[in-house]
Amino acid sequence: MKLQIPDNIKAITPYPPGKPIEELEREYGLSGSIKLASNENPLGPSPLAVRAMRSALTGVHRYPDGSGYYLTQKLAEKFGVKPEQVVLGNGSNEIIEFLVKGFVSAGEEIITSHPSFLMYQKFVQVRGGENFIVPLKDMRHDLETILELISEKTRLIFLDNPNNPCGTILSPNEFYRFLSEVPEHVVVVIDEAYIDFMADEYKVDVYSLINNCEKRCGVVFMRTMSKAYGLAGIRLGFGIMNEEIAEVLHKVRQPFNVSILALAAGLAALDDEDFYEKTLTTTRDGKAFLQQELTQMGCRTFDSQTNFFLIDINGDADSVYQAMLRKGVIIRSMKAYGFPQYVRINVGTENENKRFLASLQESLVECGYA
Repeated sequence: MKLQIPDNIKAITPYPPGKPIEELEREYGLSGSIKLASNENPLGPSPLAVRAMRSALTGVHRYPDGSGYYLTQKLAEKFGVKPEQVVLGNGSNEIIEFLVKGFVSAGEEIITSHPSFLMYQKFVQVRGGENFIVPLKDMRHDLETILELISEKTRLIFLDNPNNPCGTILSPNEFYRFLSEVPEHVVVVIDEAYIDFMADEYKVDVYSLINNCEKRCGVVFMRTMSKAYGLAGIRLGFGIMNEEIAEVLHKVRQPFNVSILALAAGLAALDDEDFYEKTLTTTRDGKAFLQQELTQMGCRTFDSQTNFFLIDINGDADSVYQAMLRKGVIIRSMKAYGFPQYVRINVGTENENKRFLASLQESLVECGYA
């Protein structure tokens, strides 16, 4: 076999997912492990969503509603936009893919930050586009440098707000000033995967930005139901944007891209206010507890407007990560992101948080960092 693989595909490094619990337990012969590495909802899925998926199971021999009519209508009502301004995706990852397919050709450019979500860059590599990557400044998007890099070939700018992995945000005023200076031919994509955990005063006006785009750049907001709604495993995300941009995304979208189960779960989860509020409370209280305990242990923690945060463990992050694995606790080393002494965890249940703290203390001692 003599495969002819394009150079842009050869250059791609596969996305490194968090270690699954099943793999860890097979590798180390463990049971009862916990995972705090992928920013998942520790409470599980919305109970109403589970019930809706069970009811929908009898219909999985049929193709789903290709338009996602009822879920689209409900999302439009929730966010005060038109249904034509909502595009559903198989996870918010697919919205990224639609945007790159729709707007980027070989040789054209996008701008992203580092560290940030790696899939922005990977989809552009597949298309043969050019990635311009701007390092974060004080763990925040460097908007001045991003503006300087914009050229006639720039098609998209991706900004995750809050940022992953740092949990930092940009204020609405910073965004509004930035968008006023971006040329009309560029689409700015604001990835709000963790918007549910952000304080209200930091949220931008979605309706105004997608509708008032006369003589200024278009704006796309990406959202996911993986985090606050606990639906990571069924892959459901959506984008909110101007109708003209949405039309482009529908042209490159595969038919039936969102499954029957995902449509049913998303529709039900949006009604599950009790679960949603419990998730936010669990996250807020758990984060405060963890950060207080970690500070007393001598670790530095970082403010975050998400369900995760960074920890400076004053030692080699990979060594502590491996030590934690042996105890059945999965966290994320930030060494590959340029933070060799930092790990990242998401908030767990009360028991998971306590187990993490005990395991970290033991691991720091074992590694000689405490």
